[in-house]
Amino acid sequence: MGVAQAICRLSRGGGSGELREEAVAETPISCPNGKPVPAQPHSRFVRKDGHCNVEFVNMSEKGQRYLTDIFTTCVDIRWRWMFVLFCLSFVLSWLLFGFTFWLIAALHGDLGPKFPQAPKPCFSEVSSFMAAFLFSLETQTSIGYGFRSVTEECPSAVVAVVMQCIAGCILDAFIVGAIMAKIAKPKKRNGTLVFSETAVVAMRDGKLCLMWRVANLRKSHLVEAHVRAQLLRPRVTPEGEYIPLDHIDVNVGFDSGTDRIFLVSPVTIIHEIDGESPFYGYGPSELAKGDFELVVILEGMVEATAMTTQCRSSYLPGEISWGHRFEPVLFERRGHYEIDYQHFHRTYEVPGTPACSAKELSQRKYRAPSAGVSTTRASFCYENEVALRCCREEEEEEEKQASRRVSLENEMATTT
Repeated sequence: MGVAQAICRLSRGGGSGELREEAVAETPISCPNGKPVPAQPHSRFVRKDGHCNVEFVNMSEKGQRYLTDIFTTCVDIRWRWMFVLFCLSFVLSWLLFGFTFWLIAALHGDLGPKFPQAPKPCFSEVSSFMAAFLFSLETQTSIGYGFRSVTEECPSAVVAVVMQCIAGCILDAFIVGAIMAKIAKPKKRNGTLVFSETAVVAMRDGKLCLMWRVANLRKSHLVEAHVRAQLLRPRVTPEGEYIPLDHIDVNVGFDSGTDRIFLVSPVTIIHEIDGESPFYGYGPSELAKGDFELVVILEGMVEATAMTTQCRSSYLPGEISWGHRFEPVLFERRGHYEIDYQHFHRTYEVPGTPACSAKELSQRKYRAPSAGVSTTRASFCYENEVALRCCREEEEEEEKQASRRVSLENEMATTT
């Protein structure tokens, strides 16, 4: 929704000052000047892969601010720039101290022709800039080929060697630390944390609920895993201020502690649509025409590194299916449980789901009729049909193995 739409909304409100939030459809809006303003579709604020669709512009002193926190900048930059920085930092330091050694030797007169009564040089076997560069490289990397060395003739040369050793240690610690921090970043761990492609709205325990799934594809656990969600939508305040993205917390069980999950198998996150929910007035039609974005967040500590990671995704109105449930993915096998990720994103339609908002449902004092029992049983039978089908396949496989075993024993008996 653009600013022009907000102005049109204010103009339609007149002088009463009563402003109301409306679901924006993809239809042109007529302003008082007679020119239609097409409704802009809501741009995704958080992409499906978790990256935020945000671009920073007109930042004052951006370079200076980034340089003041150079370590974080080095950790955040791409690997190709990190490799360039790694090579340049060492090469420039070798060149700098190589030039320093060459300058000290030149001022002492060590680069000219050798005379029998010439004073002892500051550096042994350093008679050119290339030799000074090689001496700098050998000193900082502790190679020590045994040909070039500093003498006690020049205190300035000794001080320069000491300064290079200190600077080399600091540079090594900084570069190696930045690379290790970049390697250990838990950002890549998000590739094995997945959200369902769609969210669903259905009845659960007699209440209308908004649900989505989250799963951990690794066997290593996510310690202290917890989820939260926020609803982003434009809003006009009673004072006439237009807020492009108003952040509203969506309760996923913070008060009861159900927001903390044991993420070993896929978990369905449930938001109860009650009087405090921002979806309280949304029915199927309002949901389809809604102008909002539901941002879902999973946080926890990586078990291997004890570093906190955050995985994000979002759902637009077109990605929320009304009257659907997720197919089961957890099946009990002989002696263990099996998770079939083929069903992770799949949903099925639930007949009998109320085609009205939770607000209307509470006003009607909705009670599941007798037909609702058959609906519940139908959905129950569907979910068990998937599980029983898998059990039948397992039993058939066991029968085949048993028949093969019997035939093999009979063949062995006949041969003996």
